[in-house]
Amino acid sequence: MIKLHDKYFKPFISAQQIDDALQRMVDEIAEDVGDDIPVFVGILNGSFMLTSDFVKKYPKTCEVTFIKLASYEGLKSSEDIQRLVGLTQDLTGRTVIILEDIIDSGKTLAEVYRIFKNEKVKSLKIATLFYKPEAYKKDFKLHYVGIEIPDKFIVGYGLDYDGLGRNLTEVYQIKQTQHMTNLVLFGPPGAGKGTQAEFLKGKYNLVHISTGDVFRFNIKNETALGMLAKSYIDKGELVPDQVTIDMLNAEVEKNTDAKGFIFDGFPRTNAQAKALDKLMDSKDSQINAMIALEVEDEILVERLIGRGKTSGRADDANESIIRNRIKEYYSKTAILKDYYSAQNKYHGVDGVGSIEEITERLSKVIDKL
Repeated sequence: MIKLHDKYFKPFISAQQIDDALQRMVDEIAEDVGDDIPVFVGILNGSFMLTSDFVKKYPKTCEVTFIKLASYEGLKSSEDIQRLVGLTQDLTGRTVIILEDIIDSGKTLAEVYRIFKNEKVKSLKIATLFYKPEAYKKDFKLHYVGIEIPDKFIVGYGLDYDGLGRNLTEVYQIKQTQHMTNLVLFGPPGAGKGTQAEFLKGKYNLVHISTGDVFRFNIKNETALGMLAKSYIDKGELVPDQVTIDMLNAEVEKNTDAKGFIFDGFPRTNAQAKALDKLMDSKDSQINAMIALEVEDEILVERLIGRGKTSGRADDANESIIRNRIKEYYSKTAILKDYYSAQNKYHGVDGVGSIEEITERLSKVIDKL
C-alpha cells in the first residue's frame, strides 16, 4: 500500500494490464480510422501519460493536441467544469479522437462535446482508458474503453489525489476502511478464549464473531443460510466453507462502523483462512493477526473438569473426551500457525494466570499492530 496525504491506497491495476489495454485500444482505433490522419486530443492534466504512451504505439501518422479542464477537487467531481486551455487549430473536416484517462460521472465529457459542437469536425469519437459504468450519468457514446472499473477513487498513471500520485506507473485504489483491527483468536478448549474476547471487544471497540453463535442464531431464526446449513448437518455432512463465509459476511455487514472484528472458531483450515482473507479484502481490510492462547494440556484438563461440575456439559466431565478435543485443536491449529506465520501474523500468548494478566499480555500484542 501507499499513503498520499491522509489516505491509503492499495494496488489495483498493474502496468502490464494498462499496457495491454492501451495496445488493444490503439489497434481498434487504427483499424477504424484507416488512412485518415486523426487528431488525438488529450484532456489535461490526467491524460498526459496516457496520451504519450498511446501515440508512441500508434502505427500511423497522427497529430496530437491538448485541452485542459477543471473537474476534480480532492476525491469528488466538481459541478463546475471550466475550459481552461482550449484548441488553437482549425479542425474542420478532421477525425478527432478524445483521449480521456477516466470517465465516471460524464461531466467532463459533456463539456468536451460542448467545446467541439461548433468545430465542424468530420467525426468525434471518445476513447477512455478507465470507465466507471456505475457512476456514468450521461448518454454520450463511448467508442473505445480500455478497462471498466468499480466506482472507487483511483490514483496513478496520470490520476492524482490533491496533486500526488500522477507519476505512479501503476494504478492504486483507495482503501476505504482506513483503520481497522481484525483478529483471529485461537485457543484450545479451556484456554479462556471466550472470556478474553469479551474483555478485548470492550477495550478496543471490536465486534466478537463466534462461528458457533452465528450458526446457532441462523438455524434458530431459520434464515436462508441457517436452513441451508441445517440441511447439511441433518444429513451428517460438513457445512461447505462458502455457507460459513456467507454467514460471516452477513455479520460483518451488520457492523460496518466497527473498529474491527474478533473471529472466534473460524478459520480452521488453510482454505478457510484464504476465504477469510478474500472476504476482508473485499471490505478493503485484512486480518491483522492470529493470536493463540497457549496453555499446557494438564492445566486445560483441570480447568475443563472443574468447569464441567457447574456447566452441565457432558464433554467437560469426561477426561478422555477432553484430551481428544485438545488433540484435535492442535492438529488443526498447527496448519494455521504455519499459514499466519508465513505472513508474520502469528502471535502466541501465555494463557496461564489471572484474567487480568492474560488480558494485559493480549493487549501488548494488539497495541503493536
